[in-house]
Amino acid sequence: AATADPIAAQVGIAEVHAELLPDDKVRLARDLRPRPLMMVGDGVNDAPVLAASDVGIAMGAKGATAAGEAADAVILVDSLAKVAHAVEIGRHTVRVALTAIWIGIGLSVALMIVAMTGVIPAVVGALVQELVDLATILYALRALRGPLTPEPAFTGRIQERAMTAGRPAVRG
Repeated sequence: AATADPIAAQVGIAEVHAELLPDDKVRLARDLRPRPLMMVGDGVNDAPVLAASDVGIAMGAKGATAAGEAADAVILVDSLAKVAHAVEIGRHTVRVALTAIWIGIGLSVALMIVAMTGVIPAVVGALVQELVDLATILYALRALRGPLTPEPAFTGRIQERAMTAGRPAVRG
């Protein structure tokens, strides 16, 4: 808990349960429903609760494969600070996606109103709608840049492992 508490505070997670026995983890996951649950684990005993969580994160490149298979994401180094960075990436992605959706809806509604008033012909409105869609998609691609907090680049070996594992990997 001494390590998990500062990381949770950094990303705004109010409730932390650390150093639990395997049975306690599964029971806690059931008790916390329907609230969103993120579980971080590194061993075979963590696989059931990683799979049952809304977001399961397996830690460490040398961690048990059962945990890695059950998790939604694998962080390749044993550093809880990387969990904080993964949460930042997720929040950034959601912000960009929601902003892109609202921009697209707003521009589309404005375009429909202009087209309904007869200011532009329907064919021109349809073409402009395609441009609105393209602009919205291009805006959403900002999520690929990630948050503005710097992270060291992958080494070739770690990048190859991340790509062949078929799981998202946080840089490390």
